Amino acid sequence: MFSLPFNLAYKYFKSNKGGVFSFTSFLAISGLGIGVCSLIVVMSVMNGFEKELQDRILGVVPHAVIYSDESIPEYTNTIKVLKENENILEAAPYISLQGLISSSSSSKGVSITGIDVNAEPNMSIIPNYMVYGTLENLNEKNSIIIGSWLSSSLGVFIGDTLTVTTSDIRSSIIGSYPRSVTLKVVGIFELRAEIDQSLVLISHSLAQKLKGLKNETTSIRIKTSDLFKADEIAYKAAKSIGSISMPYYSSSWKQTHGTLFEAIQFEKLLISLMLFLIVGVASILVLSTIIMTVKSKEREIGILKTIGASDIQLILIFFYQGLMVSLIGIFIGILFGILITLNINNLILWLEQLLQRNLLEAYFINYFPYFIDANQILLICFLSFLFSIFSSLIPALSVTKLNPIEILRHE
Repeated sequence: MFSLPFNLAYKYFKSNKGGVFSFTSFLAISGLGIGVCSLIVVMSVMNGFEKELQDRILGVVPHAVIYSDESIPEYTNTIKVLKENENILEAAPYISLQGLISSSSSSKGVSITGIDVNAEPNMSIIPNYMVYGTLENLNEKNSIIIGSWLSSSLGVFIGDTLTVTTSDIRSSIIGSYPRSVTLKVVGIFELRAEIDQSLVLISHSLAQKLKGLKNETTSIRIKTSDLFKADEIAYKAAKSIGSISMPYYSSSWKQTHGTLFEAIQFEKLLISLMLFLIVGVASILVLSTIIMTVKSKEREIGILKTIGASDIQLILIFFYQGLMVSLIGIFIGILFGILITLNINNLILWLEQLLQRNLLEAYFINYFPYFIDANQILLICFLSFLFSIFSSLIPALSVTKLNPIEILRHE
């Protein structure tokens, strides 16, 4: 029952002129392959950008911060209690200030972060992205580490001095004025992200002086075991160490950068829908291929019906043809999609040389990151296959309505 439909389907699938595919089959396979290939490449690159952004930004900003209405006294004991929580990997004192950083030629508004130098390697990725100096240099008196973009913008390098003015007001007998200090640049980091132009690091002890604190801190930064549950973990931790007289509160990266990642997810969804429309158009090519085959083979269909071929056999002929087109198109799409993704940076380099311009200068990194998600590829294949099979069935079912007598009468 199945051998005859398959053999005829293969015959219709092939070119009448001895080629591998008929022209219509070639168009359908190409369209479907391009659609699947585009989906795999674009989704893999967007996955890579999302992961890179997550690693670089969330590798620097706190997972969560615990704070109180007042400064936190005896924070060392509080940190010890927090570290006993199995969901908290690291905790350290943290002071964040807004200020103005000035060189002899320029000034920039920055976020000044006072960190525990010993704990920072376990808290962030900045130590891995130091291009000049080391994080330990912050142990030197009146020292500062800045980003590469800020270094270029201010025209300073290792060993140069900067004036840092904070928004905190100092009061004295002569009046009130902002706190200001001259600091030596002891390190430069480069994340190739916005942080390079907006973040500077100083030691926690220096930040205490700028805030007018002694043995206190303004907040405690924590690194959680699950980044996407940081708000929940921090909230429970704050409640556990707080009291009626001194309640603690928490905030997480979701308050500061959550919107950015939601925007990325939304953008991925829109692009996915757009590319699936391309696959849908490619499925129409499959539909057209089967319709054209049915139309051109009406005489053969009429003969098959007169010699006793059942409707199921006739349906299977054109269903198998659509199946061949779909499977080959999807396979070619997967193959080229993975190959292009794995070589995307070589292709970009070739294009840059050809066009004589930097195609990535507007982005925060100088290469295309990618992450090939096997589950996404399976979903793309499954949905593409469904589209194609559905497109094959519609014209395949139409052969049952053909009248062999009418067909042969007009021959």
